[in-house]
Amino acid sequence: MMSLHAEPAGLMADLRTVLGHAAVLEGAEMPARNSLDWSNLDPVPPLAVVRPADTAGVAAVMRLCTAYGVAVVPQGGLTGLCGGARPVAGGIALSLERMSGIEEIDPASSTMTARAGTPLQTLQEAADAAGLYLALDLGARGSATIGGNLSTNAGGNRVIRYGMARDMVLGLEVVLMDGTVVTNLNKMLKNNAGYDLKQLFVGSEGTLGVITRVVLRLYPKPRCTMAAVCGLADYDSVLRLLESARRDLGPMLSAFEVMWPDYWGFISALPQVRPPIGEGHAVYVLVEAQGTDEALDQPRFQSWLENQAEAGVLADAAVAQSLADVGAFWSVRDAVTEFNRVIGPHEPFDIGLPVAAIGNYVKACRSALENALPGAVALFYGHIGDGNLHVAACLPGAEPQPKERIKEIVYGLVRQFGGTVSAEHGIGLSKKPWLPFTRSAPEIALMRRIKSALDPDGLLNPGKVV
Repeated sequence: MMSLHAEPAGLMADLRTVLGHAAVLEGAEMPARNSLDWSNLDPVPPLAVVRPADTAGVAAVMRLCTAYGVAVVPQGGLTGLCGGARPVAGGIALSLERMSGIEEIDPASSTMTARAGTPLQTLQEAADAAGLYLALDLGARGSATIGGNLSTNAGGNRVIRYGMARDMVLGLEVVLMDGTVVTNLNKMLKNNAGYDLKQLFVGSEGTLGVITRVVLRLYPKPRCTMAAVCGLADYDSVLRLLESARRDLGPMLSAFEVMWPDYWGFISALPQVRPPIGEGHAVYVLVEAQGTDEALDQPRFQSWLENQAEAGVLADAAVAQSLADVGAFWSVRDAVTEFNRVIGPHEPFDIGLPVAAIGNYVKACRSALENALPGAVALFYGHIGDGNLHVAACLPGAEPQPKERIKEIVYGLVRQFGGTVSAEHGIGLSKKPWLPFTRSAPEIALMRRIKSALDPDGLLNPGKVV
């Protein structure tokens, strides 16, 4: 194996020969964006940004980098929050941005075949135009790519009904570090022929292989969408509302988002946000349901809400009267992108907990942060219907921010409450030290054995996850 430092020019020349000069960017040609994802880690300029146009190009890059002993870090839309797409010094940033496009929508099998660099929103709009529905959805839909979504097993807004990203993928094409192309663009829901290899790569954060093409499961397009924002007196009422929504709305229930008063107060102060209900409640819930017959499902949703009010579960509620209202309700929940402007530099957390324990976790976490860091701000919100809580915490005015102390408190309580340090964002670099809080030593050892089997030289996205 050649040494990177002995002959990097040789690798660059070989890459240009195979891919063309425009596909290999060095020095000042490299876009600054390829030095970091959306995490708050320091940027690392790569040796080069390489942009193949197809699977054969990816395979060629992998073979050459293996021969030269050069690390490869796959990059999609760079919207990850854990440093999983952050380059390593002296390594190649393998950008899939040119590998964009939809190859097929098959109505008979309700599937879509697409290239990994395609933005999620592009796929959503194409499915909609075909009269179908791609259920995966998240705030970064316009920038995030489907390859990155699958490599991190993205969650998003409607997991309670449709599941995580891995539940929506039927087939994959993947390139291994040695350049081997593994293609299984399966369209069948039932296919028990041996190991389900695609699931090995979904959620592996580009450490085992590079996803190049995907087959996604599509659903019938909802014919109506109902939503309400509710004010509740306590977390026990949240649990009662969730239980009744699951029972009475059944498969119509598509989202159950919860926001605590600290979050609601900060977001309500934004000039572009118009909260549907006022402040003063102990907790706020956004409930969404998707139906197939507006004449039947809208009254059913309305009746369910009225029953909850009569039972004393709801203290207040606003019901969407149009799709514009539904979008306005979601804007309150999606305003998290304004956190940097509202509270300044902060530590974002994506954790998972047993649903019944989340209320007590919020109380314990808020109290522990205030005791350890007087004046600390902590905002709590999340996809509580599927056990996913987000926390944004900081000490206003502190420079630097006490990041490690905040992490010790948040993650320490996660371990105490039997949760996970990552619900939907992955591990990457930033959560790697905390992985043992969630995974046992034998589990981590097995992950490392799998990594070693597929990437024996440790060149593919090195240092990430395990």
